[in-house]
Amino acid sequence: MNHFELKGQVRTVGNKATIKAFRKEGLVPCNLYGKGLENVLFTVSAKDLKGLTHTPSAYIIDLVLDNGQKYTAILHETQFHPIEDLCLHADFLQVNEEQPIAIKLPLNITGHAKGVQAGGKFFQRQRSLRVSALMKNLPDQLDVDITNLGIAQVIVAGSLSYENINILTSKDTIICGVKATRNMAAAADAE
Repeated sequence: MNHFELKGQVRTVGNKATIKAFRKEGLVPCNLYGKGLENVLFTVSAKDLKGLTHTPSAYIIDLVLDNGQKYTAILHETQFHPIEDLCLHADFLQVNEEQPIAIKLPLNITGHAKGVQAGGKFFQRQRSLRVSALMKNLPDQLDVDITNLGIAQVIVAGSLSYENINILTSKDTIICGVKATRNMAAAADAE
């Protein structure tokens, strides 16, 4: 899986005024937590954080703090401004090689569906799946082959399987499918 290096500055617990001051400087207050780790409060540049929040890709984050500490983490949760496209807060979860990681991975649709070639219309409902796996087994993306997908057929999360990866998304979640078009329905009515 791809790694993303993020540099941060350690901070102390602050009140609302302190947090607002950070945001005015273009910094995003962050929190790192994990099993056996005391919470680490820090700030990162909003510009640097956009490399993580404004992409469909998933990353393992190599967090480098100004006090010399280094952590391996994933982006766990973000809070955005309700109107502007600004990240207000980010939570990171420390991960390691021995523990499984629960993360959302982007889907990569491959192939040409038989149903589309017969006149149907392809649709995609999910862009990512929540999975759990060891760090060494996590791919950059999950491939979904739609070659055998016919008209009025769908692919659900429960029908997918990947080596050494557990799918955490609900089994009946529809990933994608092919539906009949209006022209096909009109042609069937005419016959």
